[in-house]
Amino acid sequence: MDLDTVLSTLREKGKPNTAKIYARHGVKDPTFGVSYGDLEKLVKTIKQNHVLALALWATGNHDARILATKIADPEAFSHDELDAWLAVALDYVIEGAVATLAARRKDALAIGLRWIDLPGEFASTAGWFVLSGVAARGELPEKEAARLLKRIEKKIHGSQNRTRYGMNNALISIGGYIEPLRAQALEAARVIGKVEVDHGETNCKTPDATEYIAKMVAHAAKRAGGAKPAATKKAEKPTAAAKATKAAPAKKAAAKKAPAKKAKAS
Repeated sequence: MDLDTVLSTLREKGKPNTAKIYARHGVKDPTFGVSYGDLEKLVKTIKQNHVLALALWATGNHDARILATKIADPEAFSHDELDAWLAVALDYVIEGAVATLAARRKDALAIGLRWIDLPGEFASTAGWFVLSGVAARGELPEKEAARLLKRIEKKIHGSQNRTRYGMNNALISIGGYIEPLRAQALEAARVIGKVEVDHGETNCKTPDATEYIAKMVAHAAKRAGGAKPAATKKAEKPTAAAKATKAAPAKKAAAKKAPAKKAKAS
């Protein structure tokens, strides 16, 4: 399929009500309102086509850009080219799609670690989602994951709105996929408590990390046919003696969509 054919198909598949839903999720680019189901059908037809992906992205249309992230070759981007896509991702839906694309790269870990330090809310969120994907693949080193857990515990409440969502998602991924660090992730979730994220005019909710990690582990155990590991228990509250020896934590700033699916609205 060429660019004109794809755009014509997207236009035909678009629905005004779907476009309104995307708008409620903060989508800012022009959109036909194509459902993700119809986009996936196009992906199956087109398969990977990096040249077409670049042309679709250049249109500035939301549906075309989401499709572009799905048919692009993640390894064909230079770092500057991938950063350029992220720089114009001005809502969390397209940001999630770019993050999902970046997470498929062999150097996803390095990209994620770099992006989480970017100043923009959506750019830093993308970095945390990339790291979540790396953890899900079993490619996040334990030492690095442990360092990230400490960073999340310390900084999540003082971070920007969607960045908090991305950090919470990374916490869940580390606890759910990296068994040796599960207890540390659960303890971090206990210390952090409720993570507030403003989801705007949507019904989206921020998942409770402790509960979600337990569900992930239980699901994995069920698939494996084994018993639920004891490590899924909630982290025990510290004793009075332990509290007495613990330094007073720094006061956290009050604050506010994966896990995303990555490209879908949360």
